[in-house]
Amino acid sequence: MKEIKRIIITGATGSVGTALIQECINHNIEVLVFVRDGSPRNTNIPKHPLVKLMDCPLDKLAGIENTTGKEYDVFYHFAWEGTTGTARNDMYLQNRNVQYALDAVGVAKRFGCHTFVGAGSQAEYGRVEGALQPDTPTFPEMGYGIGKLCAGQMSREYAHQLGLEHIWVRILSIYGPNDGLQSMVMSTIQKLQCGEVPQFTKGEQMWDYLYSGDAARAFRMIGQQGKDGSIYVLGSGKAKPLKEYIETIRDVVKPGAELALGSVPYGEKQVMYLCADIGQLQNDTGFLPQVEFEKGIENIIVQQKV
Repeated sequence: MKEIKRIIITGATGSVGTALIQECINHNIEVLVFVRDGSPRNTNIPKHPLVKLMDCPLDKLAGIENTTGKEYDVFYHFAWEGTTGTARNDMYLQNRNVQYALDAVGVAKRFGCHTFVGAGSQAEYGRVEGALQPDTPTFPEMGYGIGKLCAGQMSREYAHQLGLEHIWVRILSIYGPNDGLQSMVMSTIQKLQCGEVPQFTKGEQMWDYLYSGDAARAFRMIGQQGKDGSIYVLGSGKAKPLKEYIETIRDVVKPGAELALGSVPYGEKQVMYLCADIGQLQNDTGFLPQVEFEKGIENIIVQQKV
């Protein structure tokens, strides 16, 4: 097991990043967070003596130097532009993200890191019937997935050229506090709280959701015990119909509320089955999910009231 005393994170204001920061605080690990000054989401970052912020948006990664007087151990690269809407198929934007991932590897080297951990996506696979494994063939169907796949492959080669270990984590569906308001979980919670009737497809898709706190624990363990060159698929390892997740959210937020299931047609390239095979992740790190979906939704509601 590699010792981790200090880490660096990009893209740390979402559900996984903020949870990983808290996970590191809980384990007395120093965290340097690269942020974009002026971003309103910076308020999501946990405040603690172990956490330091440095202004470094993605387009500044290539030129940033280590002026901290410290060396770091693991670089976690979560930042990515164009993750929603039409931007997911903006090829020029997604191509810039590949460049930023390579820039991040260079930063990891300059800041003394021994390991680079990048955040990939289930979008790298395209539509697959069956549990997603590290060696499942990849057929991405949009610019976002193509960019993630390319970033994972190119950053691995570049990291090895620089003498760094490289691990790529293909994330499925993570939910939790500080998730984007456009996500299914957060938008459903918000609409129910506002008295709206949320609209959905029939919800027949088999889906795999993992709580952000569990994902954060997985990322910490990957930084410590993950094997160089590995690809891990990160999810709960269990799938159930999306309709059941939606009904659980309703039962926690507003029991008895109406749900307009079936009012939205499936998209042209709708993924109908999404489940992670976390066997390799378990073998290498010992990771097992701990938070059930209902408890995770309750945690989100509690966080909203703080």
